[in-house]
Order: sequence, then structure tokens, then C-alpha cells
Amino acid sequence: MGKTLLAQRMLEKYKYPYLSIDHLKMGLIRSGNSALTSEDDEALTDYLWPILRKMVKTAIENQQNLIVEGCYITSDWRKDFSEQYLQSIRFICLAMSDAYIEAHFDEIKNHASAIETRLYDTDNTIESLKFDNHYYMDAFTRSGEQITVIDKDFWETLNDL
Repeated sequence: MGKTLLAQRMLEKYKYPYLSIDHLKMGLIRSGNSALTSEDDEALTDYLWPILRKMVKTAIENQQNLIVEGCYITSDWRKDFSEQYLQSIRFICLAMSDAYIEAHFDEIKNHASAIETRLYDTDNTIESLKFDNHYYMDAFTRSGEQITVIDKDFWETLNDL
């Protein structure tokens, strides 16, 4: 439960299209046009971010709404947009507290494929999920971003956004 589910709910509420960065990533990998794999997170971010930021700029220039969902956004993303573009962007960074992960780990794993099938999440552990959350929370906090932390109630947290 997380980013993809939030994007789906926003699509349903606002009727905005959304782009799953995972779809873009898997298209790149499955096309054979790259030696990258789904395990190459840092290299995928370096490869995909220049494309993604141009897609966001194009949507803004055409006055189109677009939800972009995924982990392959650099923590210092704001540097790639002028103030004119930044005024049109609402950035939401979701993370889960350690306590939430510990209390809801089975539920989190059971919902991992709620919106799109995950072929590579089967070996996640509580510790690996906590590590990933801390990694992103630390990186985006250092960049000055506000983090929305799911601590007690997933749906209540999403409703507050």
C-alpha cells in the first residue's frame, strides 16, 4: 500500500491521468534497449529522470494535469524546474514509519500488487522495507522536501493529502 494506490485514488478523484514510472522502467528493461535490470535503482534513476522531467515540463506547457508516480525521482528534483514550472507542481513524498511497517508488514506485502502486479517484491523483509523508507526519507528531507509519513492509519493519512 503506497504510491501506486495513492496515484490510483487521485486518478479516480480528480480524473487526472497518471504515469507509473514502474511501467516506463519495465518497458525500458523488457525492450532490450538497456542492460539495466529492476535491481539497478540508482542507475535507473539516472537514466529515467531526464526523460521524466521533460514529460512533466511538456504536460505543464500544454496545461495538462499529470500524476507521476514512482521512486525514480531525484531528491533534488526542484533544481531542474524554474519557478514558473514549480508553481504547477504538487509533490507528495510518502513513507511509512518503522512502527507502521512492523504492525502492518503482512498487510503491506498482501497489497503490493493491488494496482499493478509486482514480479520482484517477493523477497522484501521488514528490515529491507525499513531501510528503503529511511533511504528515501533521509534523501528527500536533506533536499528540504516535506515527507508524509504513514504512522497509524493508511487511509486517514491519504485522506489528509
